[in-house]
Amino acid sequence: MRSLRALRGLRAVTSTALSEYAEVATRSLTTVPDLKSVLREKIPEQQERLKAIKKQYGSKELGKVTVDMTIGGMRGITGLLWETSLLDPEEGIRFRGYSIPELQRMLPGAKPGGEPLPEGLLWLLLTGDIPSKEQVDALSAELAERGKNIPAHVDTILTDLPPGTHPMTQFSIATLALQPESRFAQAYAKGTPKKDYWDPIYEDSMNLIAKLPGIAALIYRNTYFGGNKIPHNPNLDWAANLAHQMGHDGEEVYELTRLYQTIHTDHEGGNVSAHATHLVGSALSDPYFSFSAGLNGLAGPLHGLANQEVLRWLFDVTKKIGQEPTKEEVEQFVWDTLNSGRVIPGFGHAVLRKTDPRYTCQREFAQKHLPDDPMFRLVSLFYEVVPGVLLKQGKVKNPWPNVDAHSGVLLQYYGIKEENFYTVLFGVSRAIGVLSQGIWSRALGLPIERPKSITMDALERKLA
Repeated sequence: MRSLRALRGLRAVTSTALSEYAEVATRSLTTVPDLKSVLREKIPEQQERLKAIKKQYGSKELGKVTVDMTIGGMRGITGLLWETSLLDPEEGIRFRGYSIPELQRMLPGAKPGGEPLPEGLLWLLLTGDIPSKEQVDALSAELAERGKNIPAHVDTILTDLPPGTHPMTQFSIATLALQPESRFAQAYAKGTPKKDYWDPIYEDSMNLIAKLPGIAALIYRNTYFGGNKIPHNPNLDWAANLAHQMGHDGEEVYELTRLYQTIHTDHEGGNVSAHATHLVGSALSDPYFSFSAGLNGLAGPLHGLANQEVLRWLFDVTKKIGQEPTKEEVEQFVWDTLNSGRVIPGFGHAVLRKTDPRYTCQREFAQKHLPDDPMFRLVSLFYEVVPGVLLKQGKVKNPWPNVDAHSGVLLQYYGIKEENFYTVLFGVSRAIGVLSQGIWSRALGLPIERPKSITMDALERKLA
């Protein structure tokens, strides 16, 4: 009986403590408007804006579609609404109208003058507003609370996968394993009105974004460190926790992870991972289904493996002409590569016509933190040599380096040497962009995606 009364007393004390904690948390939230409240205020205005565009301009043409575009995978066709970012051929990616250099100056960092916190970009993508440091700190705390525990069944599923299962396979499976907790699936089954779809989509997206660093780190530790797990640190921000749980601690590697996770978030809607997420989500599949589809697209060699290919090519360079070759040796190696029918990985871009700003900010990071690293010096040498060679060859529209030309070298320097895991890091970041757009897609009531296809017979008849 005494044990029973003691247990009841403990429950009462615990209940009281939880209530008091909830009151404190509620009071603190009232001083800084939370992300969802800000988003809720903005949605009606944007819904009316879209209605006005449809009413006034619905019959206007955006451009002509050529046969090359149709055969070439719809390349360059303007046919998708994507609010969170836009890719400019001259200026690179703009997130809600802001360039990467602007965001490096304007978004709050973990410390003064530090790299932007990805949580700040999440706020910007959802609201269009540059957040305050207080708002970003509150969002970091919210994500930490949402993501502190990975469901036990996800851990079990990952542990039971066959040895050697690719990290991206594990990542997609783990994402789907979270689907049973989907708030949107539950709300849809209950008949939630269409105008309110964005709310449970928001909850699913925030829960998923919050858990991704822990899941990625779990995959990393299982795959490369025998399942020796590192617990979540509630005092670290979202990106720093990813590095910490992977086993890579220190302010510099935290800063690199913050930068990496910020610049890889979004690249407008036409790339494979973004488009796949949007396509599947347009069928009202919840964020777990749609993001898993995006991850499966990201795993393709033509999309998410580019930084690995760059790194392997650099290793091949060092084997053949040494770790610190001369400019003349590098130029000859580049010509030999091109003349053998191969491309120079990490250079060129389907849209950009100048150096990728994502490359530039990584270069600046390296100049600040690892200026004497031999691999960085090699990358810098290629930056000097390759564009000139490609211009002389005359076969490419953009001879400048892209984001993938630099990221692998930075990861290697800080001890993240497991190349097959790089696409998982990319995927963690990409969630912020594609899931932010997914929330807006449901808020704006965008329809199921259904482009028209054509056969070669029909195409020949049409053109005859």
